[in-house]
Amino acid sequence: MSRSASDMSETDIAIVGLAAHLPGADGVEAYWDNLRQGIESIRHYAHHELINAGEAPHLIERPDYVPAAAPLDNFETFDADFFGLSPKEAAIMDPQHRQFLEVAWEALENAGHPPSKTTGPIGVYAGCGMGSYFYFNICSNRDLVDDVGMFLLRHTGNDKDFLATRVSHIFDMTGPSVNVQTACSTSLVATHYATQALLNDDCDMAIAGGVTIELPQHRGYLYKEGEVLSPDGHCHAFDHRAQGTVFGSGAGAVVLRRLSDAVRDGDHIYAVIKGSAINNDGAAKAGYLAPSVDGQAEAIAEAHLMSGVTADTIDYVECHGTGTYLGDPIEVAALTQAFEETADEAGFCRIGSVKTNIGHLDTAAGVASLIKTSLSLYHKQIPPSLGYEKPNPAIDFENSPFRVNDTLSDWISHKGPRRAGVNSLGVGGTNAHVVLEEAPERAASEPSDWPFQMLLLSARSKAALDGNAANLAAYLRTNPDKDMADVAWTLKEGRHAFERRRVVVAETNEEAAETLLEGDPRKIFTHTALDRPDTVFMFPGGGAQY
Repeated sequence: MSRSASDMSETDIAIVGLAAHLPGADGVEAYWDNLRQGIESIRHYAHHELINAGEAPHLIERPDYVPAAAPLDNFETFDADFFGLSPKEAAIMDPQHRQFLEVAWEALENAGHPPSKTTGPIGVYAGCGMGSYFYFNICSNRDLVDDVGMFLLRHTGNDKDFLATRVSHIFDMTGPSVNVQTACSTSLVATHYATQALLNDDCDMAIAGGVTIELPQHRGYLYKEGEVLSPDGHCHAFDHRAQGTVFGSGAGAVVLRRLSDAVRDGDHIYAVIKGSAINNDGAAKAGYLAPSVDGQAEAIAEAHLMSGVTADTIDYVECHGTGTYLGDPIEVAALTQAFEETADEAGFCRIGSVKTNIGHLDTAAGVASLIKTSLSLYHKQIPPSLGYEKPNPAIDFENSPFRVNDTLSDWISHKGPRRAGVNSLGVGGTNAHVVLEEAPERAASEPSDWPFQMLLLSARSKAALDGNAANLAAYLRTNPDKDMADVAWTLKEGRHAFERRRVVVAETNEEAAETLLEGDPRKIFTHTALDRPDTVFMFPGGGAQY
């Protein structure tokens, strides 16, 4: 059952933009394609690959060495000029900060709300992983330290304190700019705070997310029994073979608006946040690093209460799901405890974990789960949770509301509109839970009065402009049914206007794609706009004014 815009609550928050750079996926579309196909992006390396990556030969030969990782391809590439940075500034900047700049911009473009065309303050809530680049690459360069100084090296893009504020400064955004650090739950906690800021009118739009880049890349790890890392380089969440996960690298961001504002402006909505909650386990658990059933259950139940929904209306939960033998049973026990407060059915809700696809992304784990679940609601399909054979014997699935979704499934609503939960836990006990609902049905666009449309492209360089043209042509060909008027509107109103410009006029998607690819100057107008054009007043006449 789909929901209508008339059903929305004043506390509903719309997810209107998504961006992700994740293992095996350079964008949201590739990520969704991998999820649907059940592709595992954790890599297993041959001996020569590890040697080429700089791994110590004596480690590779150890029986407890696991040659697996979930790296982020091309993490070192960065268009410094696009963000107004010098080559030296970019080289000094932690790749985590660079990646988050990129996904933040991509999420805003995906939302169709560039800061230069958005009224009202835009907030940023985000966190990043450990600053390995700063310690191992910057501080070890004595000449650089002496030349630049530790103060500038730390403040120009390496310390965690400056992740969110760097985005706000470069994009000229004046809403709250807050760094969030709660270990593995960081980016979902950031999402919680971003929604609160919107509800409190601290901002009118917000970016939430996180980034972690494990350095060095393309190397394995040493397995130690009882710890979180997997002995076979796979994550078997909820499975009888569950013994841990694999750490990986990635970045993700979502753009949030109040649902009423998003519906009014005709935004593309992926999912709706009905409510969220965070808490901490406190001391009522085995140790500082251990999870707690009661703490998790209280956060989940609180999120249900804040959402105004009962657990029996939730069809799916994207779990933290690290695939540890004790962690998974504790998480399912906590979910069961929370669900049983308002539901008494068994086996109606499916669960899964994206860590089986891309590994554990630490501070970016929560936003990767949130994006996966938002895409699932949008496409009305639930991707398979991988590495599942038979249940972990310590999990009582028979007497719980849950079953593992181990195959691609069409999302059939259990009761009412499609709803899901996203669960994220942090070492140290900070738990976060978000309740999502499918987006309201969107009214069809009014037909255009014009038989043709004018498509506007812009970029900072000719190469980037050519790349944008090729990307648009590919999009139009793979989406022949997209309304050209909607595409033209988004390109004009939902994009920042850079100095390099290109204009194409066409009647159909195929005609536009063909014209863009041909590049015929008789059909395409390419020019460079002046930053500050002079104004000239011209007075026609025969000279009588003199």
